[in-house]
Amino acid sequence: MSIVWQIVAFALLLFLWLLLARLVMDWVMMLSRGWRPGGGAAASLEVIYSSTDPPLKLLRRVLPPLNLGSVKLDLGFMVLLIVVYVLREFTLSLAY
Repeated sequence: MSIVWQIVAFALLLFLWLLLARLVMDWVMMLSRGWRPGGGAAASLEVIYSSTDPPLKLLRRVLPPLNLGSVKLDLGFMVLLIVVYVLREFTLSLAY
């Protein structure tokens, strides 16, 4: 049974890496507005965004952005990152 939990923990680790890659790419696109991905970068971004969008959209529906004056802070990404990390640690504790 522990092999099942190890596989689940590995899948959560991959998803955590995808979330971190999305974070980096969001910052790159925000800071370098003229940059457009091409070729392999566009394909990898499609994989990253298509795998992380469904849970993020669900959380954004449930947890609206926090208004701080004229700035809106999206808490959905931070909550998803924390939840995935905690779930991974929990599954690792079950695996070993």
